[in-house]
Amino acid sequence: MAEAGIARTVNAGILISFTAILLAGCAVAGKPAPAEAVYTAESTYQKLIGSYPFIQIASQNLPANVQLLRDLPYVSREGKDLQLDLYLPVQNSPPDLPARPALVLVHGGGWRSGTRDNLGALAIRLAERGYVCAAISYRLSAQARYPAAIHDVKAAVRWLRSQALLYHIKPDQIAVAGGSAGGQIAALVGVTNDMEKFDLAAFSTVSSSVQAVINIDGLSDFTSEEARKYEDDPSKKTSAAGAWLGGSYAEKTALWKEASPLTHVSKDTPPFLFISSAQKRFSLGREEMMGKMKALGIATKHVQLPDTPHSFWLFDPWLEPTVDAVSQFLEQIFAKKH
Repeated sequence: MAEAGIARTVNAGILISFTAILLAGCAVAGKPAPAEAVYTAESTYQKLIGSYPFIQIASQNLPANVQLLRDLPYVSREGKDLQLDLYLPVQNSPPDLPARPALVLVHGGGWRSGTRDNLGALAIRLAERGYVCAAISYRLSAQARYPAAIHDVKAAVRWLRSQALLYHIKPDQIAVAGGSAGGQIAALVGVTNDMEKFDLAAFSTVSSSVQAVINIDGLSDFTSEEARKYEDDPSKKTSAAGAWLGGSYAEKTALWKEASPLTHVSKDTPPFLFISSAQKRFSLGREEMMGKMKALGIATKHVQLPDTPHSFWLFDPWLEPTVDAVSQFLEQIFAKKH
């Protein structure tokens, strides 16, 4: 599980802290990569309110016990900074603040749209529970095809771990979570821990491995017949998955399989939590993936929120049970590391 890489990170603490301070100081000057913001809580609300008249967009009002650092650059791609927003629990015991677990949060949007702002409410409520949360932007399919997003998320994990001293993070307790396409990306990031092919900086002294994964209503298998009914629809000139993977299933069969988290399950796979809606199509492959993990003795759990639409985590009353599930799972997994 990349413990050696994590240990190297801790041993390099002094150097890392100076790097962190420099990076934080450059946050405002960073050049953000553009992002298509078609998929937002507001646009999704308009689609759902007719069927779910009781829902409300989850508030992103910042409470007193959460600090937000916006627009921190975490990696540069082709001369443009990719940025993240860092949500920190506020604690009243400086200067010896206890270290805390952390999450990298990956937004959805069919690999081609969306914004990290969509995860602000989730990040705030997790920060209130004591987690450091980094809601990230990453390259979308119009900017760079698969596996660019995987490279970016791993860079964000590495950045977060490199800031362990500055932001009081436990470097051996970092998880990755995402919703919809972000859930699929998060899952693929987790099952490819320490695989050089998926990490542009695989030989860095700072590890990009994660110790847990939360896949919220994201695909585990692109290649199943049922998944391809939606993701490889011939009536669409280019499907969302096809645009990200650079071609249809028939044209890019090997890539469709490679991009499926189910393909990479091994004894080194970290613990997985799956949170799903009542819409089965968005979590296809989950049962098979959980079966593989259970056979290998890997901790895995599934929580389904009944009568929910896709994108439920953007709205109340469903955000709170989502946060409950994430927090309870991580508490259980990370307690074993003590």
